[in-house]
Amino acid sequence: MNHATSDDDAERTWCLAEVDIFCDLNEAEMEAIAAAAPMKTYHAGEILYSPNRPSEVLFILKKGRIRVFRVSADGRALTTAIISPGTIFGEMVLLGQHMYDNYAEALDDTVVCVMSRTDVHKFLLSDARIAARITAILGRRLADLEQRLSDNVFKTVAQRIATTLTTLTHAQPPAGPLRPVGRHPQITLTHEQLAALAGTTRETCTKVLRDYADHGLLRLARGRITVLDPERLKDAAG
Repeated sequence: MNHATSDDDAERTWCLAEVDIFCDLNEAEMEAIAAAAPMKTYHAGEILYSPNRPSEVLFILKKGRIRVFRVSADGRALTTAIISPGTIFGEMVLLGQHMYDNYAEALDDTVVCVMSRTDVHKFLLSDARIAARITAILGRRLADLEQRLSDNVFKTVAQRIATTLTTLTHAQPPAGPLRPVGRHPQITLTHEQLAALAGTTRETCTKVLRDYADHGLLRLARGRITVLDPERLKDAAG
C-alpha cells in the first residue's frame, strides 16, 4: 500500500468534510468529489483570480482567508467579500456566480480545493442537497455585498473599521479543548491589510485603531489585533 497516496486522499477528503454543503454526504460520495478537487496552496498576498487571469473554476476554501475585491478607475479598492474556511467562491457561470472585474487575494497562507466546470456540474449541481446549499450561500453573499456597498457610502471610516473587525471576529472558529472559552478573539492582519478591507489608508486606519485601543476596545501588536470588548466594538460599528 502506498501510504503517501493514502494520506493525500485522506487530506483531500478532510478538506471537503469541513465544508457545510457536503455535511451529509457518505464516505463514497466524499471520496468521489475529493478525487475531482485537487488541493492548491497560496501564500499570503498571492492572487488566486484576477481579470487578467480568468479561470472558470470553483474554489473550496479549506484553510486561511480570502479577500475578494474590485478596483475602481482611480485605483481605489472595494472589498466585496471576506471568505472564511469551509465555503466556496470563484468564477462559475453554472452557479450564477460571476467574478468579472474582481480579484481574489489570500490574506493568509491558504489551502483550497479546486473544481472544474465539468466536475461542478457532475458532482454538485446534480445533487439537489448541495445545489440548494450553494444557492443559499450565494444569496447570503449578495446580501453581504449590498451591506458593504451601503457601509461604504453611509458609514464613517471609524465605523467601517469597527464593522470589519466585528465581521472578522464572528468568523473566528469556535472555542475548542485547546482554546480557552474566555480568550479574547485575535485577528491576524496588518494595519495595511485592514485598511484595504475597510476602504481607507493605512495611516488613517492606524489612527483609528490607536483610538479604539486607548478606549480599551482593542489591544494592538505587530500583525495582530486582539478584540477586548466585542460588544463596544459592535456599538462603534453603528
